[in-house]
Amino acid sequence: MAGTHPTDPIAEAFESHRERLRAVAYRMLGSHADAEDVVQEAWLRLSRQDTDTIDNLGGWLTTVVGRISLDVLRSRRTRPEVSFGDQLPEFTVTLDEPPAPEDFVALGDSVGLALLTVLDSLRPDERLAFVLHDVFAVPFGEIGTILGKSADATKMLASRARRKVQAAQQPTSAGRQQREVVQAFLAAARDGQFEQLLQVLHPEVKFTVHTPNGTFVTLGATEVATRARVAGSAARGHAATVNGHPGVISWSEDGTPLSLLAFTVADGRITEITALVDPDELALMDLPDPV
Repeated sequence: MAGTHPTDPIAEAFESHRERLRAVAYRMLGSHADAEDVVQEAWLRLSRQDTDTIDNLGGWLTTVVGRISLDVLRSRRTRPEVSFGDQLPEFTVTLDEPPAPEDFVALGDSVGLALLTVLDSLRPDERLAFVLHDVFAVPFGEIGTILGKSADATKMLASRARRKVQAAQQPTSAGRQQREVVQAFLAAARDGQFEQLLQVLHPEVKFTVHTPNGTFVTLGATEVATRARVAGSAARGHAATVNGHPGVISWSEDGTPLSLLAFTVADGRITEITALVDPDELALMDLPDPV
């Protein structure tokens, strides 16, 4: 890595912790790029530290990464949110044959079904307490040091976060209804049923398509309905969950991804559609294999 030397024992020790540190930062921030930046900052801080004062390097680094990640999360809360379709987000895609509930809670080294989306609903201190304790088994006392709270207060934060995460896992009638709205839209788009499309589209719906030639945004139910054919081809795709939203992924006959769609549904109508049909972007994504 930049700034390290292969014969430097501190650099070698840091490298032995790199994967775990990256995993901690990614689960905190939901962005590989941000996680890499956090890990690099942790290395810079270690390089300025008198390592003779560090009894437990792994614990020290986890604390540093936790603190940096917490600062990033808190700074995000002070900035205006970017709409889901305004720029190409990092997509977390899973097919809709969900794993057993225990697979979702016992995350191991995987991100989980839509865990990052769930974690985004937590306060930064709740997210830190949950990720470090429930995913990485960091003691509450050490987490409390990062947060400036007692071990008992930190335990309460983790418990509150755990309840929110577990509640988000449970299948809900709202989730099923959202999927039904999406299926109705896809069927109407496939068959060219204009009036049916208008029934399931919010009057101010936003349709963002990422193509090889750029990103194009269409606003309004009438305009989106007239351009819905690009989504109609996805009706033969496979239902998926995309960043916690109902979605659809389609493949060509040779297994190459053709399109990825994500829908936002509120009060029985689609308020936002994001479509990715750029082959180069699709090829770079970690997408499920065809079924």
